[in-house]
Amino acid sequence: MVYLLKFGAAWVLPPGIFFLAFWFVAWRLYRKKEKRLAAMLAALVFVFYLLCTHLVSERLMGALEGTYQPPENPQGDCVIMLGGGAFPDTPDVSGQGTLCSSPANRLLTAVRLQKKLDVPIILSGGQVYSDSGPEAVIASRILKDLGVPEDKIIVEGKSINTTQNAQFSTELMRQHGLTKPILVTSAFHMRRSVLNFAKCGVEVTAYPADYRTNLRHDFHYNKLKPSTDALDNNVIVLQEVLRAFVTRYLE
Repeated sequence: MVYLLKFGAAWVLPPGIFFLAFWFVAWRLYRKKEKRLAAMLAALVFVFYLLCTHLVSERLMGALEGTYQPPENPQGDCVIMLGGGAFPDTPDVSGQGTLCSSPANRLLTAVRLQKKLDVPIILSGGQVYSDSGPEAVIASRILKDLGVPEDKIIVEGKSINTTQNAQFSTELMRQHGLTKPILVTSAFHMRRSVLNFAKCGVEVTAYPADYRTNLRHDFHYNKLKPSTDALDNNVIVLQEVLRAFVTRYLE
């Protein structure tokens, strides 16, 4: 009964209520003999509906996240963690400014690798917008709170996109004589990140983190309910495919 209630609630809240409204409009158009227009509208809404289901998103996201698997025994002389957003003025334990959820998850993986291997960690990410936080600076403060020595932290705080993450991190690696980086970023972001580092002449050991979907996909009818989370995942997949194309062929 609980699952049924969740399924029903999804159709009286956005985005589900809008699908029902547009399908009703399509039905009215069909009744008024506007069959071609009704079919086009119904088909368009159906495609959009599919993009809002976990049935579709977990497979598309799963395929993207499965490109690289974390190695069992990673070896390298540094860890590079890519930023992914920060809030500049939100309250935190040791000051102001916090990481968004994705880079916070990346940081959990990166700090454990740093402690396991006792290597420097390069934090890559600047302040992208006027109302966003300096990602690497905030991450550096958190690492110190977690006990990482200051001399093991290298801050790259200029980059505002993945291309610059790779370029500026590569420069810092050369300055510090580092050649074998372990790259930590979200699993969905790893394929494009590896490509950007390859264009800079750097071969990385990919260590994906911040997974957004399970490896196993069991079917349940609630995966057919419309969800903004599912739409967000599908948009991320489409963005990564487009940006990877631009990186590979147009940059």
